[in-house]
Amino acid sequence: MSKTFRLPDLGEGVGEAEILAVHVTVGQSIREGDLLLEVETDKAAVEIPSPVSGTVDEIRVHKGDMAKVGDILISFADSATAGAAGQPAPAAEPAAEPAAGEGPATVPDRQAAAAGRPAATPSYPTAVPGAPVPASPATRRLARELGVDLRALTAGGAGGVVTRDDVLAFAQGTGKPEVPPPAPEPSPAVSEPSPPPEATTEIGPPVLPDFSQWGQVSREPFHSIRRATAARMTASWAQIPHVTCQDAVDITRLEAFRQQHKGEIERGGGRMTMTIFAMKAVATALKRFPRFNASLDPAAQEIVIKHYYHIGIAVDTEHGLMVPVIRDVDRKSIKELSVELQGVLDRARERRTSREEMVGGTFTITNVGGLGGSYFTAIINYPEVAILGLGQGRMQPVVVTTGEGGHDIVPRLMMPIVLCFDHRVVDGADAVRFLRQVIELLEDPDELFLTMI
Repeated sequence: MSKTFRLPDLGEGVGEAEILAVHVTVGQSIREGDLLLEVETDKAAVEIPSPVSGTVDEIRVHKGDMAKVGDILISFADSATAGAAGQPAPAAEPAAEPAAGEGPATVPDRQAAAAGRPAATPSYPTAVPGAPVPASPATRRLARELGVDLRALTAGGAGGVVTRDDVLAFAQGTGKPEVPPPAPEPSPAVSEPSPPPEATTEIGPPVLPDFSQWGQVSREPFHSIRRATAARMTASWAQIPHVTCQDAVDITRLEAFRQQHKGEIERGGGRMTMTIFAMKAVATALKRFPRFNASLDPAAQEIVIKHYYHIGIAVDTEHGLMVPVIRDVDRKSIKELSVELQGVLDRARERRTSREEMVGGTFTITNVGGLGGSYFTAIINYPEVAILGLGQGRMQPVVVTTGEGGHDIVPRLMMPIVLCFDHRVVDGADAVRFLRQVIELLEDPDELFLTMI
């Protein structure tokens, strides 16, 4: 009897994955736990083991393909069929073990059982009038955040399931509500002219010209992290009214403090950077200004304020932009954060970041100083309401007040700092106060940081 293996649910908000490698061939005999595939989502690269023992009957995907959760990837002939074909039959499996075709979340169910958590295998029911719209909890939450009615969507998933892509497409104006046709009316005795079609204001993307008519071109797949980044940035820009305020921080004392202690941190396996100090300053400011640590729920008409401080750090990798999350920043010392962040950055650049490290952020920091960047405008990491950007510190002439009440011009190390915020949730005055709080903490590090080394 043939069994099918579907792409499992790989985590919250993950609806598809790119096939990085296929490690089996048709006719190959495998055992439960053998490596089948490597896939990459917008959050991490994942190895998928086989949930069954048997013989590979059919492979429906190849390297570079995109697969959605629930898509059939591989078909197997079971143990009995393999034995009948003259191949060594693997050991019999327990009767309670589910077959690969019984649901797309077989692997996560095994992992959940091993961790002592209840399994949560998604199903693919057919939509029934009056019944709840079939969609995952993550998709429902996204729909609430974007103010999208799931009943207005045309389901694009298997068995009538509404997917994350369906919600995003509808929110961005590319999806259309599914409207039932009107009931037929009796034909009138005298025919009437049909009314003209209604004008539409929807403007789709223009058709691209043939660029090759002007010279040589090449194409590369728009997959994986880059594709996911595009979807998130489009949703953020479409949903959030962005406002930016800018200033400069005198980090002369902070840099001296960093130079004094960086050797100790490096010996412990960490790296003391301006991002570390910004994390601590932001966590302190978020407690004073909690609306910057929030998300807007348009469907419920509520602001969701989070009482935990998980800071996302934008990381530039050769695979694209990634934003791993450092949890409970307010509870950790400078030394702890330096070591933890360095480990997270290394894993992100090597594509070894776990799914858990990529979700749950409440505020994001992006630092372009290492690249030589100065002032810039960042896009908010939806569904957060603000993002802080840091530029490169540079020596500049600054007017300072002397002890006698006079003024003097001295060289100071000045760092650009920008705050982009959601004007639906936060007013400009509060944004200025928040940014000033961060600046004051960074300009006077001794009191805030000295006891946290």
